[in-house]
Amino acid sequence: MDLTEKTLKNNVLFEGKVLTLCHDDVLLPNGKEGKREIVKHRGGVCVAPLTENNELIFVRQFRYAYGEVVLELPAGKLEKGEDPFESGVRELKEETGCTADKYTFLGKLYPSPGYTSEIISIYLAEGLHSGEQSLDEDEFLGVEKIPLEKAVEMVMNNGIYDSKTQVAVLKIAKIVGERK
Repeated sequence: MDLTEKTLKNNVLFEGKVLTLCHDDVLLPNGKEGKREIVKHRGGVCVAPLTENNELIFVRQFRYAYGEVVLELPAGKLEKGEDPFESGVRELKEETGCTADKYTFLGKLYPSPGYTSEIISIYLAEGLHSGEQSLDEDEFLGVEKIPLEKAVEMVMNNGIYDSKTQVAVLKIAKIVGERK
């Protein structure tokens, strides 16, 4: 059975700097018409900086949509036409001041496939070198190191809510465990 839905008409309701909101007309697999509300997003990147002592470098940042400070790995949105890897290198430097000798692609994440087109690419960064942060003018965050084992415990005990961070922490724990 073909499960594909076909766009009949794209109806843009709002177009902003970060996202576009659409209320589209679609043709369903059964031949009937339906509506889909979609948040179109350029995508994002998450970089998990791992020290030689198996500590992950996290950031704490106020996330307006939740009204709270969130613990997460360095991340950001892609600029128009930007390659996810290049975005990850840039975000790591901006948010933590670090550069890395080695990056490993850990995969893609669909944060909420029911209503957004956002895709987040996740990278492990190793061989870290410290430097100066270069935050955006509207960006305020704190940086902290957390041992990988503790980060896994935090994920498993609901101490880390961010989905991209949860996925990255657990993937890295498996990778590090397989290296032993």
